[in-house]
Amino acid sequence: MKQRLTIKTVLLLITFPGFTYAQDPSFSQFFSSPLNINPALTANINEKWRMVTNFRDQWIGPASPYATGTVSFDSKIMTDQLPESNVLGLGGMLMYDYAMSGIHKSVYGSVDISYNVTLASAGGDHRLGIGVGGIYANKRIEFHRLSFPEQFTGNGFDTNLPTGEDALMNMKPYFSSSTGITYSYTNDRTNVDLGVAVFHLNKPKQTVLDDPHQYLAMRKVVHGNFETYLNDNYLLDLNGIYQYQSGASYFSIGGALGMFIGETGEDEVFYVGAWYWSNNAIVPYVGLRYKTWQVGLTYDITVSKLSQAAQKPKTFELSFIIRGDDHKKGLIWCPWK
Repeated sequence: MKQRLTIKTVLLLITFPGFTYAQDPSFSQFFSSPLNINPALTANINEKWRMVTNFRDQWIGPASPYATGTVSFDSKIMTDQLPESNVLGLGGMLMYDYAMSGIHKSVYGSVDISYNVTLASAGGDHRLGIGVGGIYANKRIEFHRLSFPEQFTGNGFDTNLPTGEDALMNMKPYFSSSTGITYSYTNDRTNVDLGVAVFHLNKPKQTVLDDPHQYLAMRKVVHGNFETYLNDNYLLDLNGIYQYQSGASYFSIGGALGMFIGETGEDEVFYVGAWYWSNNAIVPYVGLRYKTWQVGLTYDITVSKLSQAAQKPKTFELSFIIRGDDHKKGLIWCPWK
């Protein structure tokens, strides 16, 4: 059966800043979606290359109104032509975002490049990274699944009738740009990464109305993570993020405890932790790393007013990471690098 919504409801969701449509998709496991956080995180890894996939199914109930997925790949390139301590990175990401059970569909593709250099080596490795990216996106609305007041016959809606909304149109594909910077410090027991990034620097046009003044707002990001060995058996990972876009902001902060469970050093690690998503959810996390791959699962425990609904919303998120080489000895093992 087709889902019917009024056009006024959909336009409100698209244009009102407090709703998802006015903002880029976000993940509870933001730490497992690096190219969606900062282009300077491209190839900011301990191995030669990394592939990441994410899937988020949000507010599952009678339907699945929001679903988002990504796949990304980034790698160090030209390693033989650069100074030993410098890293040139190249990466790309594909993302889809289905909202209102697929009535609103978005597809994104991005290409990112970064350059990372050593600032100092006293007491540890101090590094600075910069990155730039380009994003191509296409967003569409299935108007035939919507109901308009002019189509109401008294006994329901007849979608064969004219909509009476001549100004409505599907958004044209757009291109936007991003940039970011990171600072990293690493020694044999501790790793720290701090970064800032801005997406949609050119504010591309995004509207279903014939209105030249509707633009996609810039997304501003601040993020950080900290990893340290507690002892030979446990690893502590803490991280957080703050994002601002279209007058709305959120932060997420938390951490996980990693337990080395294998008999071969750091090849097998089990993680358990939780994050707090401001005014939205508490997010428990479990993860497992086995040699070159890692999987993570979260479930959002809603703490907003949605938790008072008769049917509680359910949100699951799954991440999968695979890396090109075994972890190099002598480096602090960062779960997300």
